[in-house]
Amino acid sequence: MLTGGQLAGLIVAVFWAVLVSFIALTLLKLSRLLAEATKVVHDIGDQAGPLMNDMTKTVRRANEQLGRTDVITRQVAGVTQNVSAVTTVMTSVVGGPLVKAAAFSYGVRKALGNRDGEARGDSRRPQLQARSSGRGRR
Repeated sequence: MLTGGQLAGLIVAVFWAVLVSFIALTLLKLSRLLAEATKVVHDIGDQAGPLMNDMTKTVRRANEQLGRTDVITRQVAGVTQNVSAVTTVMTSVVGGPLVKAAAFSYGVRKALGNRDGEARGDSRRPQLQARSSGRGRR
């Protein structure tokens, strides 16, 4: 039979054997995980170069388009200023005489209208009518 010390030594030995087996299994899984991670990193590294080149080309094209857009924006601003200037000139050249001609024609029509009314004895002014009762409002 086993003595108490031998039994305790046997239990500790079994415990250590289970612990070492568990650690070995964990290290084996960890080594597989690291191998897969290394493979993924290697694949990403292989694909990163072409992706970076494509991104560089895309950024260059975008910058070219932005440069063209800036030029177009400046040209549109110039056209807008020119249209504003032309509108101002046309308003002053055409608008002023048109207003004066309209006012003149209105005055002529009024003058001729009053003459025609006086010749007919007809006044176009509205007549005020007196109240029927002599009292004011209360």
